[in-house]
Amino acid sequence: MFEDVGKTLVFLGLILVVLGVTLVLLSKFGGSIPLGRLPGDIYIKRDNFVFFFPLASSILISILLSLLFFVITVLSRKQ
Repeated sequence: MFEDVGKTLVFLGLILVVLGVTLVLLSKFGGSIPLGRLPGDIYIKRDNFVFFFPLASSILISILLSLLFFVITVLSRKQ
């Protein structure tokens, strides 16, 4: 039981390391992930009012997390 939890934690740690390295490299080369500024994000600015709803960013994050959890589930069933 603890061995399975350990393997899952190592796998999640490796994913976080890869994600972190990717973000660092993107920032060094001038690129960035435009979360919050994607087409489909709603931004309304009036005189005394600002409304921001990151609709497209939320959908993108939801898809990526769903794929991540799907991969984790598939990998954990193979053991």
